Amino acid sequence: MAQAFSRRCAFVGASLLSLLAGCASMAVTDDAIEQKTAFALGVPKGSFTISDRVNEGMQTNYSVRTNTGKQYSCYVTGTISTVGRVVSDAVCNGASRSGGPAPKPAASETSCNALLKAAGRC
Repeated sequence: MAQAFSRRCAFVGASLLSLLAGCASMAVTDDAIEQKTAFALGVPKGSFTISDRVNEGMQTNYSVRTNTGKQYSCYVTGTISTVGRVVSDAVCNGASRSGGPAPKPAASETSCNALLKAAGRC
């Protein structure tokens, strides 16, 4: 009987953890996003604005605009585990001031190979 109770408790505990794991909206706080983004971009907290936050499963996508006008698309992943909230480092892709993709490097800045040519990078 004690063994059946122990198994039932383990099953209930595992079920509750699986319900919480993978919910970025619960795991990733605004403060965590701000801290991770500041570190990734190398700028102080408060020197940028976060907008367009979208939680997609374990991943949170968002846009960043610095006080100097630079724009970035970023994401973090987050889960809740037995050790608490776990949030990854921010991964950001830089964009130009107009919000379009980052400018292509000049051909002289990089050696042009078949892969770069196929990607339209030179």
